[in-house]
Amino acid sequence: MFGKLEEIEEKYVKLEQELAEPDIFNDQERYKKVSKAHADLGEVVEVFRRYKTLSQELADNHEMMDDSDPDIREMAKAEIDELEAQLPGLEDELKVLLLPKDPMDEKNIILEIRAGTGGDEAALFAADLYRMYTRYAEINSWKVEEMSSNSTGSGGYKEVIASISGDKVYSKLKYESGTHRVQRVPATESQGRIHTSAVTVAIMPEAEEVDVDIRPEDLRVDVFRSSGPGGQSVNTTDSAIRVTHIPSGLVVICQDEKSQHKNKAKALKVLRSRLLQMEQDKAKAEEEAARRSQVGSGDRSERIRTYNYPQGRVSDHRINLTLHKLPQIMEGELQELTDALISHFQAEALKRQGD
Repeated sequence: MFGKLEEIEEKYVKLEQELAEPDIFNDQERYKKVSKAHADLGEVVEVFRRYKTLSQELADNHEMMDDSDPDIREMAKAEIDELEAQLPGLEDELKVLLLPKDPMDEKNIILEIRAGTGGDEAALFAADLYRMYTRYAEINSWKVEEMSSNSTGSGGYKEVIASISGDKVYSKLKYESGTHRVQRVPATESQGRIHTSAVTVAIMPEAEEVDVDIRPEDLRVDVFRSSGPGGQSVNTTDSAIRVTHIPSGLVVICQDEKSQHKNKAKALKVLRSRLLQMEQDKAKAEEEAARRSQVGSGDRSERIRTYNYPQGRVSDHRINLTLHKLPQIMEGELQELTDALISHFQAEALKRQGD
């Protein structure tokens, strides 16, 4: 591990020297490439340098233990105890930083939320989850753009699709895919009985054209008139778009924009991301089968989380974590949950690396 870390630091220093060259600003493409490579290595180099500094301090203090002055030996002993307590944590941090990076972590996402079992109550909870993710995006200074929605008369969503863009969005939200279950008394329930409903969430890395090759001959594009809930006309032009990807059978409908071209662009954006997700799911399934483990499979059919309103708690079943902070979480305060999930799956990856 430490040999690899020395190589990384050496590469980091070379990139630093390259950035200091005066002519680098004349080539913006090169400057961006070198800057990104330098920034990508920055965190691991910073932790490694701290580890080396503390290791040297530890060695120096061990030498001081041979000093004839008892006060110096006592001071050295106290320093040794403190340093020996810090070093294992830094070593663990370095192991995590050296894990293979998910190439999708830097990407923006397509968020899809669909009401499942539970009728109107499921649709209302779909709207609540959409608001929760929108608030979380605001907290992180991310941009949310609604791409398509199918709302109900009661204020819920049968389906809502949005793009979220910003800094490393996929890395923070990729573990949200799955079935989210809610237990609460519906507003329409006169008897005060608790109902259980379900909503599915899909988090897909937003695919660029270079990520997925879509041939024009593989697409069927249909144009029709947009309509709102209950058949209400949204506009009077044939601007709604239905794109069918013939090889996979995937269908995407976009009708929120009044422009046919804008709806088509949005539909293709969603289609590319779904196709990329299909490729990822296939690769992940093969990997899981090879190591005979289903931990962290990301299967969207799994029930991953329960939101219990009467008890004010949220439970993530994959990591056995229960937080009695339901109101705060529904207001977008997801950081504690996302941090716990990232730590769990990093620990799983470290275990597999050790096998």
